[in-house]
Amino acid sequence: MCRLCNRSSITISSSINVCVNCLREKPVEALNIAMEIHRRYRAFLGLPIEPPRDVNGVKCRICVNECSIPKDSVGYCGVWRNSNGVLTPVEGYGKSIAYAYLDPLPTNCVATPVCPAATGVGYPKYAISSYGEYGYYNLAVFFAGCNLDCVFCQNWDHKDIITSWDLRKRYTIDREYLIEKALKNDRITCICFFGGDPGPHIIDALYISRKIVENKGSSIKRICWETNGLVNTEIMREMARLSLESGGIVKIDWKAWTSSIYQALTGIDGYRAVERIKKNVELVAKLGKLREEVPLLVISILLVPGYVDTLEVLNIAKYIVSIDSRIPLILLAFHPDHLLRDLSPTSKRHAYEAYKIAKEVGVERVYIGNEWLLGNYY
Repeated sequence: MCRLCNRSSITISSSINVCVNCLREKPVEALNIAMEIHRRYRAFLGLPIEPPRDVNGVKCRICVNECSIPKDSVGYCGVWRNSNGVLTPVEGYGKSIAYAYLDPLPTNCVATPVCPAATGVGYPKYAISSYGEYGYYNLAVFFAGCNLDCVFCQNWDHKDIITSWDLRKRYTIDREYLIEKALKNDRITCICFFGGDPGPHIIDALYISRKIVENKGSSIKRICWETNGLVNTEIMREMARLSLESGGIVKIDWKAWTSSIYQALTGIDGYRAVERIKKNVELVAKLGKLREEVPLLVISILLVPGYVDTLEVLNIAKYIVSIDSRIPLILLAFHPDHLLRDLSPTSKRHAYEAYKIAKEVGVERVYIGNEWLLGNYY
């Protein structure tokens, strides 16, 4: 039930406690309620309940949050710390809090419909074969820590890792290890950074990526990113450059178009976030015109029941078309997890209507991901 308008529906979460209409029409009052779950959860973990704004703190400009971190405290992501007036990663430079594993190709990647490993697009320059890279691997690098606090996070345990001294030590990886692992195994053709989000660890991730691209010789080593798109635009430019050169893809997960809905779902300033995503989408799309055979940019939208509805998809789709109608759009089916377990998976009707709307406004390549999750739920 919505605590503002008292409307009852199976698509109103008891975690968010307000409906999508109130978030659009009464954003201030609705967000006062919706932010309660973020504050409680982050306080429980010992993370800042909002991006810190200490006037005497150390400024971090890696992402849109632009934390000003108090002495001996961490930023919103939990990765960067003010250590006696110096901004440092919690485990020091050259080390990432992550785990890496070999994921057999073709894999269930967000960009699967246009991925060289799954489709052979870009063969022979960017793919081993023209029909899919069976027998090869993606080096999947999962980073702990994130500059968002999504209530539906599918990998929510990464915050447990980032806030626990013991777990951080267990999952700390030296960047030279990842470089060597990627370069020495000829069966690794794709290196994908995700999480959490690669943003908080981007200094190391860029170093690793540059070394791989510089030393791969004639072998195929695609650099790919799954990210929320909130990093500094100059950082995003370098991420995109490395993907462009190597045949990889930048996959930006766009949570919502309406700023109050974005904030209710993620915990951060929705207006600033959406504006940053727009800039980074435009930037990557422009670079993508330099390589037509493999899309450089893919945008995904998670169809959260009751919140990321067809109106959200319509507005994001319109923006995509205004930049480049050929940008692939992946509509992802939602699975209940973390703090949003009282909602059902995405309904077939929801997904197919979103698909139809995106196509009608002019997005040329629209796909539904995780289609096996769809059902007749609402």
